[in-house]
Amino acid sequence: MEVSLSLDTRWADNFSAAGCGGTAEHGFQHPFLQAVGMFLGEFSCLGVFYLLVCRDRRRPEPSMAPSQPFNPLLFLPPALCDMTGTSIMYVALNMTSASSFQMLRGSVIIFTGLLSVAFLGRKLELSQWLGILVTIVGLVVVGLADLHSTHDQKHKLSEVITGDLLIVMAQVVVAIQMVLEEKFVYKHDVHPLQAVGTEGFFGFIILALLLVPMYYIPAGSFSGNPRQTLEDALDAFCQIGHRPLIALALLGNISSIAFFNFAGISVTKEISATTRMVLDSLRTLVIWAVSLALGWETFHGLEILGFGVLLVGAALYNGLHRPLLTRLPWGHLETSGGPEGEGLLHGESTAINSEG
Repeated sequence: MEVSLSLDTRWADNFSAAGCGGTAEHGFQHPFLQAVGMFLGEFSCLGVFYLLVCRDRRRPEPSMAPSQPFNPLLFLPPALCDMTGTSIMYVALNMTSASSFQMLRGSVIIFTGLLSVAFLGRKLELSQWLGILVTIVGLVVVGLADLHSTHDQKHKLSEVITGDLLIVMAQVVVAIQMVLEEKFVYKHDVHPLQAVGTEGFFGFIILALLLVPMYYIPAGSFSGNPRQTLEDALDAFCQIGHRPLIALALLGNISSIAFFNFAGISVTKEISATTRMVLDSLRTLVIWAVSLALGWETFHGLEILGFGVLLVGAALYNGLHRPLLTRLPWGHLETSGGPEGEGLLHGESTAINSEG
C-alpha cells in the first residue's frame, strides 16, 4: 500500500496548474500540505477504531481486549518526530526520483540499529553489524547513481544531492520515533488503530496550525510556489480547483497511508519489525518499475547494483542468511534463533509507522 503512497505523491508532484490571483501555471509542490494529508489519513484510523469498539461491545462475547489506561500525550513526542521526518521526506521527494527516495529510506536500518544499542541496551550480532556496513555501501552506490544519472531533467544536480541528503537525515528522525514507539506500544498494549490515530491527531493539528506561519516565512528558491514562501496552502487549493485530478492523487495518498500504518503495525506484532523493514524495501522494485513505465525516470545500471546491495544489507541485518548457513556442512554449529524473531530495536517491540 505504501507503493501507492509514493506513486500518489509523485503523481501529484508531476501536475501543473494555475494558482491564485491568475498566477502562471506551475508545478504542484506543496510538501507540507501533503504531509498534513498524510496525518489526516492516520487520524482517520481513530474514528475507525471507535466504530469497531462500538460494534464489538454489542456482541454477546466481545473479542477486542481492552487496552490498558495510558496518557495520550505520551504519543506527542513520536508524533513530533513523525511530523518532522515526514515533512523532510516530502520536501526531498520534490528534489529527487521516487526510486532513489525509496532506496535511500533503507538507511533507517543503520540508525535504528545504532540507537537500539545506545538507548535500549541491545547487543547487535556480527551479521547485523555487517548488514549495517553493507547498507552504507548500498547508499553510496545509490548516491553515485544519482550523480551520474540523467533520469530527472527537471532538477539540478545540486537539488538532487540535497534531496538525497534530506532523505537520509529524515531517517535519523524516523529511527528516534521508532525507539520511542518500541518502548510504548507493547508496554500499554494499545490497539494499532488507536495508536496510529492518536499520533495522527497530534501531527494533523500541529502541522495544520504551522501552515499559517509557513505562509509568511520566505524560503527563496527552496520554495516551489510563486510567492516563494515555505508553504502556500491557498495556492495549493487554487491549483486543485483548476486541476481536480490533483485532489484524486491527494485522496489516494490519504487512504494509502491510513491503510499502510494499520497493516504495518499489525503485521509487525505477528512477525518482526525487521521482516517488515525488508518487505518495505522490496516495494522499491515495484515503484521503480512503475516509474520507468510511466516515463518518470530512465534506466540506470548503478541503481540496480545499489538496490541489490541494500537488499543484501537488510537480509544480513534481519538474519535471512541463517537458513542458507544451516544447509552447509558446518551449519549445525550455528546457534538457534536470531534477530528474525526479534523486533527491529528490541526483543518484544514494534513500531507504529515508518513513513515519516
